[in-house]
Amino acid sequence: MIELIGMLAGILTTAAFIPQVLKCWRSRSTADISLIMFSTMTTGVFLWLVYGLFLNSPSLIVANSVTLILSGAILFMKVRFG
Repeated sequence: MIELIGMLAGILTTAAFIPQVLKCWRSRSTADISLIMFSTMTTGVFLWLVYGLFLNSPSLIVANSVTLILSGAILFMKVRFG
């Protein structure tokens, strides 16, 4: 049951990034996104992934792997598009 709650939390928090990634990609604009915030967020997500790997927790590993990709994509677009 605990792992199920973790999976649901991971799905919801990961899915929250999808609209922002799509908006940045379509508009080619990241002017209103903070570079410091997304740099910090991406680093934090990476550390959550490492933590999940140490715990061997599928919910942490899956959610943070996908979130790292999405957050990294936004960070990449922020650097590329300005």
